[in-house]
Amino acid sequence: MTIELDSEQPGLHEQTAAILRELALAGQLGHGQIVVIGTSTSEVAGKRIGTSGAIEVAQQLLAGISEVQREFGFDVVFQCCEHLNRALVMERSLLTRLGLTEVGAVPVPKAGGSMASAAYRSLTDPCLAEHVQAHAGMDIGETMIGMHLRHVAVPFRTTLRYIGDARVTTALTRPKLIGGERAVYRMEEQPDSTFCD
Repeated sequence: MTIELDSEQPGLHEQTAAILRELALAGQLGHGQIVVIGTSTSEVAGKRIGTSGAIEVAQQLLAGISEVQREFGFDVVFQCCEHLNRALVMERSLLTRLGLTEVGAVPVPKAGGSMASAAYRSLTDPCLAEHVQAHAGMDIGETMIGMHLRHVAVPFRTTLRYIGDARVTTALTRPKLIGGERAVYRMEEQPDSTFCD
């Protein structure tokens, strides 16, 4: 399947890289941080999610993702479709570093999705984990990545909002704010000398 785009618009690789790069810059993403990617290649191709997946589309998106990942150094995990319970494709070294439990399956286009399938085959030592808490995420085609984001997720509006025909939603995360009316969330030059009893 070949996606026809307006010759004046950037291709899928370039669109993907531009959106992910903007997210990475805004979130200051780098080494030790995780970005979860959910993708419907059907939606990118202008079809309904889960109906027309395409490895060729996934490979173009993967090229853009890999380009930005190399530039910033963060780890990327790829969400499978609902048929694999939205498990995550990742390098085994990341699974080990995070102490995650591996789940058994090999994603294919009809059970896992085209993107997860392409990602699995592109990794050095791929495996699946059931859950992760990512620092940021990019959802291409409304695949519902929220279950894999850390609390608290904060929507981030990128300049480009579509890859192909798929709407793209991105998010960053921040730590939960704790405390009550006396809590301070930014360091001051001189701390308040009033003590808590």
